[in-house]
Amino acid sequence: MGESAWLAERFEEHRTHLRAVAYRMLGSVSEADDALQEAWLRASRADTDDVENIAGWLTTVVARVCLNLLRTRERQREEPLDVRLTDPAVAPEDGGDPEEEAVLADSVGVALLVVLDTLSPAERLAFVLHDMFAVPFDDIGPMLERSPAAVRQLASRARRRVKGASPLPEADLTRRRRVVDAFLAATRGGDFEALVALLHPDVVLHADTFVIPTPEPVVVSGAITVAKGAMAATGRAHFTGPALLDGTVGLAMAPLGRLRLVLTFTLTDDDLITGIDVIADPDRLGELEVAALDA
Repeated sequence: MGESAWLAERFEEHRTHLRAVAYRMLGSVSEADDALQEAWLRASRADTDDVENIAGWLTTVVARVCLNLLRTRERQREEPLDVRLTDPAVAPEDGGDPEEEAVLADSVGVALLVVLDTLSPAERLAFVLHDMFAVPFDDIGPMLERSPAAVRQLASRARRRVKGASPLPEADLTRRRRVVDAFLAATRGGDFEALVALLHPDVVLHADTFVIPTPEPVVVSGAITVAKGAMAATGRAHFTGPALLDGTVGLAMAPLGRLRLVLTFTLTDDDLITGIDVIADPDRLGELEVAALDA
C-alpha cells in the first residue's frame, strides 16, 4: 500500500474523533466538515515518515486549521444589532443540516457551546484539546507558540468561564434544573398537557421586543395561553438547552453556539412556574453571565 493510500485510511479511521474536535472548536457542522477537508489537504501534502502517533498528528493538523478559522472569525465577525426571532423554526444559516446541528448541540451542551463562543481562539483551543480530549499542554504549546505553563493558564481561565458559579444551594439548583428540563422536554415533544401541569394557573410571561416584533414588550398570562405560545415556538426548542444564567437555571437558545435568546423562570415553593422572562435584546444578553451546568 502506498503512503497516500495508507494516510487516507488512517484519516478515515480517525474521522469521527477529528470531526468531534473540529465541531467543539467551531460550533458548526458545516464549518467542522470544511475544516476536515482543509486538514486532509494539508495532511496529504505533508511528509509523515517521522510521525509516530498518527492520531495525535492528525488532531494537531485539524486543531491548527480550526485555530486559523477562529482567528479569522474573531477579526471578521459582525454580529447583527437587531436580531429578531419572528420565525419559531429558527435554524442555522450556514448550510448545515438543522437536525444534525440540534443533535450535536445537545450532545455537547448548548450552554457549553455558548461559553466556548465567548472565549478567545487560544483559550478555546487550550480548553477543548486539554479538557475535552486530554491533549497534553506540552503538545498544545507549539500550536499557540506559548509555553506549557501559559497554555495551562489559558485552559484554567476558560474552565472558570465554562463552569461559572451560583449563590444557590445545590439542592435548589437541582430542583430548578428538574423543572426547566421538564419544560424543555414538554415543549420539544409538543406535550401540551405536561406543559400546562408545570405552569401556575396565573403564570405571567414577558417577552421583549426583540422576541416578537411589537412596539412594546409582550405580556401573556394564564397557563393555557402561555402553554399555547410555547407550543408555537417548538422549532426554537431544538436549538435550546439548560444553562446557568446569572447563577440560576434557565434555558438558552443558541444556533451554532451563538446566543440568541434566553428564558428565565420564577418558581413557587411547590415547583410551579409563576413567571417566564424571554430575553432576546442583544444588550441584555450581553450582560448575562452564562455558564454550563453539570450533566
